[in-house]
Amino acid sequence: MTEFAFSCTGVRADPYAAGPTLVFRLRVTSSPDTRVHALALRCQIRIEPARRAYDDTEAAALGDLFGERSRWGSSLKPVQFAQVQLMVQGFTGETEADLPVPCTYDMDIASTRYFHALDDSDVPLLMLFSGTAFTGAGGFHVEPVPWDREATFRMPVKIWREMIEQHFPGSAWVRLPRDTMDALLAYRSGQALPSWEATVDRLLAAAGEGAP
Repeated sequence: MTEFAFSCTGVRADPYAAGPTLVFRLRVTSSPDTRVHALALRCQIRIEPARRAYDDTEAAALGDLFGERSRWGSSLKPVQFAQVQLMVQGFTGETEADLPVPCTYDMDIASTRYFHALDDSDVPLLMLFSGTAFTGAGGFHVEPVPWDREATFRMPVKIWREMIEQHFPGSAWVRLPRDTMDALLAYRSGQALPSWEATVDRLLAAAGEGAP
């Protein structure tokens, strides 16, 4: 059976993608002298929040995900980030490939709230691999990629922020139920407000909170 190993050597934001997309650079190695015709990979990416430290500002912003810091010994669990597939072209010994990962700025998604809460440093990721390999020198052999193949990677927070800034410059995104949006549209129209920012500022002022 062919032995496979994986590592992640870098990440970048895709400036030409239609939506926010991170591109991870993977290095794939196989048993020496084994011809791999193609590799159909499945990759699950998890955030491992227990593998880094947090300052007080970050801890406060992460309260809705993990609770108060005093509870983090039991509540700081892995967070699902993405599950993607990739077809790796044929190689012998070692190759590299780009793994595109579509992202979202939906603040209802746990991974987005986690990224948004961090000020700096990096994000500890665990990449879990499985799939199917097509190998053989004198024909095709089909064999599984063992489900226990994995790689760790520390993604700089600034890469995620650069990606978000490309698609949502200077702004944030909030998903609302349709009836709430209809009510906001009616309020904005009735008050003749020129923008959503002005609408929210007016509502905050009415609630006694004041505009930021």
